[in-house]
Amino acid sequence: MQNNTGNGYEKSDANVNKIIAYTIMIMVLLGAIIVGVNEYFTYYSRQLEYDIILNKQSTELLELRAQEEQILNSYELLDYTKGIYRIPIERAMKILADEAYAKQKEEK
Repeated sequence: MQNNTGNGYEKSDANVNKIIAYTIMIMVLLGAIIVGVNEYFTYYSRQLEYDIILNKQSTELLELRAQEEQILNSYELLDYTKGIYRIPIERAMKILADEAYAKQKEEK
């Protein structure tokens, strides 16, 4: 048989200050890693969104914008019998402003 003279427990106390310091360092490091991964994900997801959606303009979108510009900036006879015409938007705003100014001037 062995002669075991041990008491069955540690005779020295654990260094609580070191344990707390290491725990705090690990928590700070873990927090920094979480923030870093979040920033990395946010940056690359925004970059991917820009590359896929915002950067490239489709030909359909360009054609639609050209068609809208043509409609907004051209004259056209829409209905001869009713006398309906399309005029450029700038001209229409000028006419409305002139009419409002004339109406305001008459009221005074």
